Amino acid sequence: MQHHKNMWIARQTVRAGVLAVVAALAAACSKPAETGGPGGGMPPGGLPVTVQEVQPQNIPSALELMAQTEGAKETEVRARVGGILLKRLYQEGAPVKAGQPLFQIDPAPYEIALAEAKAKADQTAREEARLKGLIAQQAVSQKEYDDAVSNNAIAQAALRQAQLNLSWTTVTAPVSGVSGRAVKSEGNLINTSDASLLTSVYQSNPMWVRFGLSESDTASLPGGQIKPGMVSGVELILPDGSVYPKPGKINFLASTIDPTLGTQQLRAEFDNADGKLLPGQFVRVRLLTGNREGVFLVPQAAVLQTEQARLVMVVDAESKVAPRPVQTAEWRGKDWVITGGLKAGDKVIVDNLMKARPGTPVAPHGPQAAPGAAPAQGQPAAKPAEAPAATDKAAADGAKASAQPAAQGKQ
Repeated sequence: MQHHKNMWIARQTVRAGVLAVVAALAAACSKPAETGGPGGGMPPGGLPVTVQEVQPQNIPSALELMAQTEGAKETEVRARVGGILLKRLYQEGAPVKAGQPLFQIDPAPYEIALAEAKAKADQTAREEARLKGLIAQQAVSQKEYDDAVSNNAIAQAALRQAQLNLSWTTVTAPVSGVSGRAVKSEGNLINTSDASLLTSVYQSNPMWVRFGLSESDTASLPGGQIKPGMVSGVELILPDGSVYPKPGKINFLASTIDPTLGTQQLRAEFDNADGKLLPGQFVRVRLLTGNREGVFLVPQAAVLQTEQARLVMVVDAESKVAPRPVQTAEWRGKDWVITGGLKAGDKVIVDNLMKARPGTPVAPHGPQAAPGAAPAQGQPAAKPAEAPAATDKAAADGAKASAQPAAQGKQ
């Protein structure tokens, strides 16, 4: 029984000691004059905070989305005839022009086939000419002449096909653009199946940028939908955060939702004459979709996220911190676009947010005028080293006071 009583006394003693230390720290913070000057605890006049006085403004409505670049034409270069690949005729990665030779396939079999087709065509042509003179004399039947005409036509077609096959042994670029890596090297046997890919040519001017709108993205747009005429402009944000100097335009807007991605696919077109953009880059696009009127711009760091909503801390009429729930739209550079929850003249706290608890007295100042940056004229600068000592002394006094009942409990 005595043991339980001693345990209870010990718990109460520890609790009293903790409360005493907290009280001592609070006293040290609330009485700066007794703790060695303004450097200890809360400064005179409240916690210094930087505020931004917001005013409503009209800005273009914008929506930023992840996107990826792709060449306006990405053409696969494939062999149209089979054979041994003799030589690559271009520099990989270099610009090429339409019709420029890229690969040479062994032409020998096709030269032989062409010679054979030419001989056959010459023979059928002579036979048709011979029977044409005889049919006029009715020396041969009409059927014999018709067969000769048909055979000649077939032979001439085979000749043209042989000529084409020989020409296809030199594989040329189908479009102008930037060449890709050669998939096949010299000495490989090339065929005309699906595995006949030799390289690709990328037409990077203009450059296309492909992206998608989710349901939440669409809901944030004016009217909750996107139509071809409502996009007034497209901006491209590069990986380093800079804005591409040339504006773009939408050249494709899907009328259905992609069942695989769950988004509405769009594509924009940008001029890329200098080749700054490369196919496959991950970038961001900013869709300009009209104007937002009467909105506020607040630094992103000033907007706090809770489980229920987003909010900002403002300075009320009594120079105290007051939380304010807000409705956000999209990012605009380094700012949030605030569509609701603020009014003209509100002073939004943009720093010291970890210390700016609701109800805390504050000393607000603008971004360029931080109080305490220099000592007042005629006043010596505060000694920063004294503040921790004073606080430690107050805490020690509280701990000493709490130690006395603890010692009494042990007796």
